[in-house]
Amino acid sequence: MATPLKVCVTGAAGQIAYSLLYQIGHGDVFGKEQPLILTLLDITPMMNALHGVVMELHDCAMTLVKEIVPTDSEEEAFRDIDVAFLVGSMPRREGMLRKDLLTANAKIFRSQGLSLDKFAKKTVKVVVVGNPANTNAMICSHFAPSIPKENFTALTRLDHNRAKAQIATRIGVRSDAVKNVVIWGNHSSTQFPDVSHATVEVEGKTLPVYEAVKDDAWIEGDFITVSGGNRRHSGVVF
Repeated sequence: MATPLKVCVTGAAGQIAYSLLYQIGHGDVFGKEQPLILTLLDITPMMNALHGVVMELHDCAMTLVKEIVPTDSEEEAFRDIDVAFLVGSMPRREGMLRKDLLTANAKIFRSQGLSLDKFAKKTVKVVVVGNPANTNAMICSHFAPSIPKENFTALTRLDHNRAKAQIATRIGVRSDAVKNVVIWGNHSSTQFPDVSHATVEVEGKTLPVYEAVKDDAWIEGDFITVSGGNRRHSGVVF
C-alpha cells in the first residue's frame, strides 16, 4: 500500500465540497490504489455541519480514506498537505458591489496563502475553485512565495467547457474535437472566450475555428454572449 496522500478541502461543509469529497475518497481523483488522509476546513459556525459531513463519509466506509480531520484551523488543515482544494470563498450576495466581493475574498485567500506557505509541503499542488477563481489563485500564490507559482491552478473549466460546446454544436462535431480554446478573466459577464488560436477536427482535417465556423459575426457576437460567466436561461441566472 502506498504512503497516504494528505489532501485538504476548504469550505468542506458546503454543497460543492459535499459532492467532491466522495469522488476524492472513492479514488476517482487520485486513483483506486492511493490511500488518503482528508483534512476538512471550514469556518467555526459551520463546524456542526462539517461533523455531519464526516459522519456521512464514515458511513460510506471508503477503504482508501485512512483518516478524516475536520477543523476550523488553517494550521491544522494545511500542515504537511500534498494537495489543497480551495473550494470555500465569499459568495456574491444581492446588492454586493464587485469591489466588496474582491475585498472579502482577498482577506480569505491572503490568510490561506500565508498558511500554505508556513505549514504545507513546498511541493503542494493547490487548486482554487472559489470564485473569482483567477484573482483568488493569484492572491493565494502571492502570499505563498516559497511554493512554486506553477503549483497553483484556478479551476475555470466550466467556462472552458461551455465555450468548446458552443463551437462544437455550431459545427456539428463532438466537444473533444475542439482544441486550444482560451478563457480570459474571471467567471463573470466580462470574461472573454478566445478562439483565435483554437482548432477543430472536421472529417479528419484540423481547421482553425474561424475557418470551420465560417461566421465571424456569430463568433464575435452570440458566441461571446452565450459563453459569458453570468448567463440567463429560462429565467435562471448561472
